[in-house]
Amino acid sequence: MVLDTRQKEPAILVLSDGTAYRGTGIGAQGEFFGEVCFNTSMAGYQEILTDPSYAGQMVNMTYPLIGNYGINPEDYESDRIYMGGFIVRELSRVRSNWRSSGDLDSFLRESGVVGLEGIDTRALTRHIRNQGAMEAAVSNIDLDPESLLAKLEKAPGLVGRDLVREVTIAERYVWDRGLESEPEFEVVAYDFGIKRNILRLLNARGCRVTVVPASTTAGEVLELEPDGVFLSNGPGDPAAVTYAIDSIRELLGKKPIFGICLGHQLLGLALGGDTYKLKFGHRGANQPVMFGDTGRVEITAQNHGFAVDTSSLAECRFGEVELTHWNLNDETSEGMRCTDVAAFSVQYHPEASPGPHDSRYLFKQFTRAMKEWR
Repeated sequence: MVLDTRQKEPAILVLSDGTAYRGTGIGAQGEFFGEVCFNTSMAGYQEILTDPSYAGQMVNMTYPLIGNYGINPEDYESDRIYMGGFIVRELSRVRSNWRSSGDLDSFLRESGVVGLEGIDTRALTRHIRNQGAMEAAVSNIDLDPESLLAKLEKAPGLVGRDLVREVTIAERYVWDRGLESEPEFEVVAYDFGIKRNILRLLNARGCRVTVVPASTTAGEVLELEPDGVFLSNGPGDPAAVTYAIDSIRELLGKKPIFGICLGHQLLGLALGGDTYKLKFGHRGANQPVMFGDTGRVEITAQNHGFAVDTSSLAECRFGEVELTHWNLNDETSEGMRCTDVAAFSVQYHPEASPGPHDSRYLFKQFTRAMKEWR
């Protein structure tokens, strides 16, 4: 057990509607401007922090005590923190876990992430739910709300912004560290902000994965002769990632395709559909989703602020598109499949770490599609 006794300093969160929350600072010195969203997970804060899908955002955790089991490098979902701000009710000064090799405050500080604690995070969540997602400023160097609002007006928003270019890799690499034998399948995975647990689960299903930059063309993918193509999660507005939409459209019908989260949205756009921004998004580990094939309800982890308008896919030139999964809270699209080409996707995260694990059958569904394609 390690106890952190450092002195606290003031910090402030200011929303674009002028609402201000004053607390104390954690993490790095500085300020950040971006969309504020909330996550209802009770655990998994390290995986949330290192999820590239949060680029351009700050996250408000609704669970009141965060940081109590510390940080360890084995649970990173990427190489670093991509979000710009982190908000908690109480940062635990005690970390107690046999795997812990560091504390959350130091992790934030070393990563240059500005944090805030000591506010009513559930009141903030209710405000976002009522008013909708909005831009915000978090700072521990400028505590004047009017000054921060003036700076916030000049900051870019999420709509129309291509954040994938900021998180994708520069050069392709092979992920096979989880293979226990010779791979049965070769998969090309687009890195729009891919999480490592996706790669681990693909390896567990006998897939060697070549991860490629988001700008990789369909022709370059096909030259690698994969058995299937995976479309990863990622940040920002899917409609802004036009180069990926074009590549996916060209790959349809040529290889089996499986998409998750942003990959689901990009597939929907490639099929000729539309996406739209949700009022406050879905982020947490307890979202109920109905799977129409079985009638079973899956408890899922989610992290998205945009959704596919499945009604816009009624006249798809690739054949019929079926809605396979939907969210029981608001009935938004959570999954779809093409009937005439081997392509399917889900909006939620079946690879969720630390969980839930209800939906991992989807990786088996992908390998089955690749086997049938041969």
